[in-house]
Amino acid sequence: MQRLILSLCVTGLLVACAGSSTVTVGGRPVSMPKKAADEHQKLIENVGIYEDAELQAYIDEIGARLVANSSMPDQAFTFTLLDSPDINAFALPGGLIYINRGLLAYLDSEAELAGVIAHEIGHITERHHSRRRTQSITNRVAAVSAYIVTGSGDLYDAASMYGAELISGFGRDMELEADAAGAEFMHNSGYDADALLSVIGVLKDQERYRKAAARASGKPSGTYHGLYASHPRNDLRLQTVIKTANNLDLDTMAENPETPGRFRTEVEGMVVGASAEAQSDPLRYYHNKLDFTFEHPEGWKVTANTREIVARAPDSDAALTIKIAKIDPEADPATALPSLATGEISAQEETENQGLKGATGLASAGGIQKRLGIVDYRFRYLFEGEATEFASADDAFKTIITSFRPLFPKEKKRGESLTLSYVQVPRGATFASLSSGIRIPDAENQLRLINGYYPGGEPRTGDWIKVLR
Repeated sequence: MQRLILSLCVTGLLVACAGSSTVTVGGRPVSMPKKAADEHQKLIENVGIYEDAELQAYIDEIGARLVANSSMPDQAFTFTLLDSPDINAFALPGGLIYINRGLLAYLDSEAELAGVIAHEIGHITERHHSRRRTQSITNRVAAVSAYIVTGSGDLYDAASMYGAELISGFGRDMELEADAAGAEFMHNSGYDADALLSVIGVLKDQERYRKAAARASGKPSGTYHGLYASHPRNDLRLQTVIKTANNLDLDTMAENPETPGRFRTEVEGMVVGASAEAQSDPLRYYHNKLDFTFEHPEGWKVTANTREIVARAPDSDAALTIKIAKIDPEADPATALPSLATGEISAQEETENQGLKGATGLASAGGIQKRLGIVDYRFRYLFEGEATEFASADDAFKTIITSFRPLFPKEKKRGESLTLSYVQVPRGATFASLSSGIRIPDAENQLRLINGYYPGGEPRTGDWIKVLR
């Protein structure tokens, strides 16, 4: 992992000077360093946007209020809700702020969400990216690219958890500057800046839980290095910053904008854990274990066993079989394809999809035609399509072969997709009883974490708490 991240950092340094680029974010053009623009596109394409128009509008509303009361009220900002279960938020140059949906489940109020957003706005208004442009952007690129290039959620988590400079990248003094600016923006917007301390408590509980889980499993314990990572739980410098903000001239403070119960209404029903969109396209087949997907016509059925994968048409004998063989390094796909054919091969062409090299062509023998194909991806995938009415089925065969590609990170299934709900605690209920029907590892502690009760304590009868369904 360290070698990979180092190489990506070096690549980022080499490309960082390659000029600027413009991307469209939230309907507006944003100019930024080319590498940052590339990483924004990769984030959207590979991690994905969490599609909830009302929740996104709520975040935009909070963000716009904070920006209007910031030191850069005329700066254009964009707030993107990512479809990621990771508990984090971060900013990129150009006023681009990202909040992972995974973070929202652990917050309890609009003020806490405003604290997260205000902190990230503070990184922009204090020009932290330009002050540490090379290091901070390159390190962010390394963490994001490690996730995208390897497709490994574990590696992305390791980069986030164990590489102090990978996601934050600003250092203790700049983090305090962002806190001070964010706290002032919160105060001016009518929010209680003490909510910043509440968010830190939530994230420190995550760190405490991860360390306990690592000890229990015998794995090395890491340290949380995402949002607010550099803050101790009882940080006197931070408390001074927040106290200073709360003591600003009350004439500059707006009325508290929070509507009671609105935060709960906006986040209820949000997906928690694995993305519900991960493998939702009915016209694609996904193989999670072998890490590939391909497109197929509507109605076709795909079955798999230990020997082969077969895609069949619903209304004819058209079928395409996929088998696996070891890659022969001496023969690339175009060279190897004719060896599959019995008889002559024609109309051969090379293919490429998401970096995967392949070849396809038509094989004819004894008056029978077949569509053959090869794609190399860890193994050599061999495709053979045949049908009585071959001409009408061949487009489908070719589509399957040419659309074969690796799963994008956002398409991978990593556990259950659950939704967040609020319930009032019934008499006698405990976190153990409330979590008994939740099908996730260590459900009781997960329920404690999202409700701020980790590692102990029980809810009171009648309290509203979050549960996972």
